Amino acid sequence: MLADLSERAGLTAYTQDDATFPAVADWVVDDTDLAISWHLDLEAVPTLLRIEAGREVERTTGWDRDRWEQLTGVVDLGPDLPAFKPGGGARTGDPGRSAELRLRFNDTGLAARRGELGSGEDDAEALFDRGWTDGLPVVPPTEARVVRMLEGTTRAADEVVAVMPPALVECTVEKVAVNAVMAGCLPEYLPVVLAALEAVCTDEFNMHGILATTMGVGPVLVVNGPVSSRIGMNSGVNALGQGNRANATIGRAVQLVVRNVGGGAPGGIDRATHGSMAKLGFCFAEDEAGSPWPTLSEDRGFDRSQDVVTAFCGEAPRILVDQKSRSADSLVRALAEGLRASVSPRVVMGMDGMLVLSPEHMSRFRDAGWDRNRFMSELAGHLTVEADEILAGAGGIEEGLPEGFAGATLPKFRPGGLLVVHAGGPAGLFSAIVGGWVNGPMGSEPTSREITPGVSRPSSGSRPPARPHRSEPAAPAPPPWSV
Repeated sequence: MLADLSERAGLTAYTQDDATFPAVADWVVDDTDLAISWHLDLEAVPTLLRIEAGREVERTTGWDRDRWEQLTGVVDLGPDLPAFKPGGGARTGDPGRSAELRLRFNDTGLAARRGELGSGEDDAEALFDRGWTDGLPVVPPTEARVVRMLEGTTRAADEVVAVMPPALVECTVEKVAVNAVMAGCLPEYLPVVLAALEAVCTDEFNMHGILATTMGVGPVLVVNGPVSSRIGMNSGVNALGQGNRANATIGRAVQLVVRNVGGGAPGGIDRATHGSMAKLGFCFAEDEAGSPWPTLSEDRGFDRSQDVVTAFCGEAPRILVDQKSRSADSLVRALAEGLRASVSPRVVMGMDGMLVLSPEHMSRFRDAGWDRNRFMSELAGHLTVEADEILAGAGGIEEGLPEGFAGATLPKFRPGGLLVVHAGGPAGLFSAIVGGWVNGPMGSEPTSREITPGVSRPSSGSRPPARPHRSEPAAPAPPPWSV
């Protein structure tokens, strides 16, 4: 059929992987180096293109007899073939190949300033010297690595993700990719990093205030949805610790962007008295499969099928031990007792908190038939505080509430101010408390954002009638018909 089309319609075939297929003939061009395929921006093969005056004016992807006959003006094509058969992926889309080709043809589209290193400089030490690290070694963000990172999203490299505090600099997808490379991320993590940055760069989350406070707090990122297992995040053993690449590098990438793009470095705007190792990056996934309750993202209004990241301003986690409670009632009282000391036993309603409930602790409530609403209601009932016990001066402690609260009974957390997440290893009668920072208009609100890959490219059926090439290929211009 292709030979017939060449004779009747001037078709030229470009072959990506076998220079002898469909034939050794003057109408078949060897494109195993993918130069023509790349410049024509092919996504699948076969693709039939109509070329006029050296420019593409129309294309169709896959085998569709009606479309091929319409484009070529030749009837009775492929009588022995089915009427329609979708194409397969072009080799230009092979893993890593796109980045290789973009670099080969200088089509990266990168706009970031290049940093030149001296011939005798050590890459890792040079990045330390320039102040681009968080105190740990980073991966040098070479052009090839940044291009490869950008393949993790369909969003344009020059799209502005957020205005980055504290310097209020516009932060593009490319700048995020640069820092994600340095943090050690894989490209598939990039959508999570982008969504996390969108969450923390809101007025509600107040990243500027979080940096400027002397409390040692920072973004705590909780990931929900299918993406967590798809990219290999840890919600089990050591979920809040080291050892998992996705958990460690996603949180680190966010902090590096804040530092390197926004200027939020310690000793400058970042004025934390003690700081926290959590400020290097604090990110984990919720154990959704092991929980009988709705997830954190569902509790915040999302569907379970959605990929969501929630940013909470918090300190490092603190262990809460209860190894003896065998009933739900006993354990909920113990958890409340620990939570009342969150940040300070004398602070009520003004600071939020997060409870990371372990599987063994969760089993007490599952066995008792408690749902999430029952648990939160019972917990709230035990999280009330007699104001007289925490007034300023009570017990010889000057810190405390003003005298005007005398006689009142107050909740430890404001309504909705305690976030509950299920995560951790299957063994261990421990849960974890993450104390928060000031809430409300003067502080920080927990903020959630859906994780999306970006705006998808149009399908082949919705291509515009005329379509510019990336640039003219370093090969003869295609004839009127190309496949």
